[in-house]
Amino acid sequence: MPAASPTTGLIERYYAAFNRGDWPAMLDCLADDVAHDLNQGPRETGHEAFAAFLARMDRCYAEQLQDIVVFASADDSRAAAEYVVHGRYKSSDEGLPPARGQTYVLPGGAFFEIRAGRIARVSNYYNLQDWLRQVGAG
Repeated sequence: MPAASPTTGLIERYYAAFNRGDWPAMLDCLADDVAHDLNQGPRETGHEAFAAFLARMDRCYAEQLQDIVVFASADDSRAAAEYVVHGRYKSSDEGLPPARGQTYVLPGGAFFEIRAGRIARVSNYYNLQDWLRQVGAG
């Protein structure tokens, strides 16, 4: 098996930190001015905004990513990942249905830009309508 590229190693560290709930280790993978494209939402910029996002995620969701596959461009400047989210909706998130401990399994993916060995952009994608159906929103 070929050795992982620096970029695939970075993305794998990022997701390993996510699965451990190690927010400081996740933030350490990011450029200070990271651009974070929320699924079907706005772009947020910077460590502070990303840390606030992680705090909201921690409050509202318990998630583990499984079956993670990471791809990197030949020049290591871009990457993509796909995975399956196994989660529990533990506390109501603003603008979404009430949480009652509902569980869900949802495929997802992300695209990354890499600069100077850090994640400069992460764009997350999943099927929001599928998630809403799984948590019983309608």
